[in-house]
Amino acid sequence: MKRKKNNPANEKSTSFLNQILGVFVHTPNEQLNYKQIAFALGIREKTGQKQVMEGLERLRRQNSLIETQKGKFKLNPNKLEELGIRKYITGKVDMKATGKAYVISAELGEDVFIGSSNTGQALHGDIVKVLLFPKRKDRKLEGQIVEVIKRAKNQFVGIIQKSKNYAFLVADSQNMPVDIFIPIDSLKDAKDGQKAVVEITEWPRQTKNPFGKVTKVLGWPGENNVEMQAILADYGFPLGFPKQVEQEADKIPETIPADEIKLRRDFRKIPTFTIDPGDAKDFDDAISFRKLENGNSEVGVHIADVSHYVKPGSAIDEEAYNRATSVYLVDRTFPMLPEKLSNHLCSLKPNEDKLCFAVVFEMDDQAKIVNHWIGKTVICSQRRFDYDEAQKIIEEGVGDMAFEVTEVHKLAQIIRSKRFKNGAINFETREVKFRLDEDGKPIGVYVKEYKDSNKLIEEFMLLANKRVAESIGVKRGIHPPKTFVYRIHDEPTPEKLNNFVQLVKKLGYQMKTTDRKHLAGSFNHIFEQIKGKGEENLVETVAIRTMAKAIYSTQNIGHYGLAFNYYTHFTSPIRRYPDLMVHRLLWSYLNKGTSADAAEYESYCEHCSEMERKAEQSERDSVKYKQAEYLMNHIGDVFDGLISGVSKWGIYVEIAESKCEGMVRLGDMKDDFYYLDEENYQVIGQKYGTVYKLGYPAKVRVKNVDLAKKQIDFVMAEE
Repeated sequence: MKRKKNNPANEKSTSFLNQILGVFVHTPNEQLNYKQIAFALGIREKTGQKQVMEGLERLRRQNSLIETQKGKFKLNPNKLEELGIRKYITGKVDMKATGKAYVISAELGEDVFIGSSNTGQALHGDIVKVLLFPKRKDRKLEGQIVEVIKRAKNQFVGIIQKSKNYAFLVADSQNMPVDIFIPIDSLKDAKDGQKAVVEITEWPRQTKNPFGKVTKVLGWPGENNVEMQAILADYGFPLGFPKQVEQEADKIPETIPADEIKLRRDFRKIPTFTIDPGDAKDFDDAISFRKLENGNSEVGVHIADVSHYVKPGSAIDEEAYNRATSVYLVDRTFPMLPEKLSNHLCSLKPNEDKLCFAVVFEMDDQAKIVNHWIGKTVICSQRRFDYDEAQKIIEEGVGDMAFEVTEVHKLAQIIRSKRFKNGAINFETREVKFRLDEDGKPIGVYVKEYKDSNKLIEEFMLLANKRVAESIGVKRGIHPPKTFVYRIHDEPTPEKLNNFVQLVKKLGYQMKTTDRKHLAGSFNHIFEQIKGKGEENLVETVAIRTMAKAIYSTQNIGHYGLAFNYYTHFTSPIRRYPDLMVHRLLWSYLNKGTSADAAEYESYCEHCSEMERKAEQSERDSVKYKQAEYLMNHIGDVFDGLISGVSKWGIYVEIAESKCEGMVRLGDMKDDFYYLDEENYQVIGQKYGTVYKLGYPAKVRVKNVDLAKKQIDFVMAEE
């Protein structure tokens, strides 16, 4: 039997039809006519345009195209898979100031590029549905946003630009690519140039800009109170408590009933103290200590019993859940709970009876736990120390409650040493603090020291969190563990870990990655080596990014950074809602309660993790703002610094005394033409060979500060 020869004419025809389809594939939601197709294919003559018309008709008959109206065609979405196109994925939008975006998709394992003309009505952080375009050789995966599934937020903070008959809000966020149109009757007395909070009310399909209304006028830019409130509002945190919540808090009795005290272990006569920052207002943890007759030590970790006062379903509880966390800005705290609870009823102030939930440890001289008890207590703290006061007692061995403080410190040192031997990683983040004048303006910047008094408290809080998690999570008998809220931290991916190893290798540091303990030891050794060096900030930042983000979950996988198989957050229910959930679940299970619904609590965990991220971002923004504000009064001043980063745009320098970071733009370096040697983290002068390398000292002059963008520009100071 003769084989049928291929018909060149048919092959040519098929190729032409595929070219037409290719135009539709790259604009899958557009309706196109034959002229638009011909133009896209570079066809100008009449004969060619006629062939395009015929091709469109053939594709319509094949059902590859749909004729939406006479002469206009659109790709048939049901044919996408036949054309080798994966239809849709969902992901989170990472919007850029230019209007282009990337959609971060867990199901794909890679980001999808979205051109500015294909973002639709999506905004930064939204969860969206994306139509994927066919993968082109050596090009990043591209797509088009076709649906906004969930808005990240619908309120924005910015500057009002007012005209006669309408206004716009120009958002502070660099990730907001469009202005919000505001009808003149929705301005709420906002004046031109003022900062305001605007809520998006609608976004008509045919308009470029969303419509909105002013919900709160904040005031004039640059005023301290305005800027701090703007940061909170931009991340969706409320600026005050609803009236119902305040009224509910006011009704809570301030005296503790005698019947309640009888239900608890009484620690009021046992030496008890708190150690907190000097400016703290809420004290949610206390330590009790006494020597037992058998020679062992009893250390009690007593945590404010917020669950006694805040009941599920109450207005206070609903508001606390929505906030999920207190937020600590440079000059103020936005609490999760109303002041009556956070600063009074639940705060473990000295010489006041307070209700607590406690983990009490019996330990030998080597800090080995001989026994422990978990339950409700009543305490009366005898002394409130700040960290400096406690540190002085640790160093000198004298002062109020010196015996108790020094004995607990000795145990904490042993516990800490064991923890690092077991593979814990010592992430000591630097906390930048400000000295402020009466108007909240920064007059000084310093880095808070992390001393033994801090470590004392940290070790016993970690130990209590670990023991509580073990009490529920460890399987006993044939029944699975009950639903619980864990604080989990996954191990780093091999790719991220390898990138970090290569980074520090180029900087002259070695990592051992043969096993978990060697890796943790390498991290800790590097953190010691980089202290005070120019690369300290970069290495610490990349190390943290190398690690997975710690989150809340009902699915326990342990905590990699702490090297704990079981870990939770039990010790701060005044300022963290997950701790309040842990208290409720723990008390229920201690009283033989049934297991909670896992799916329900997992959704609570996801919400709390997201709000925690927003709180951290707002806190960082407030620090950056104050650093920029501080240097506004130092324009033209010269500072010693260290090169903390390099890029094709410029050299990042961190001022040694204040940790303020700014950029020396390469365009401002007039003595030579400088280029980036990315592989070796340095910038080199082409003519004279001058090298500016990561970690090198640099003397800089403050050139300019953009307070709105929180950006600082330096120039190299003349030697």
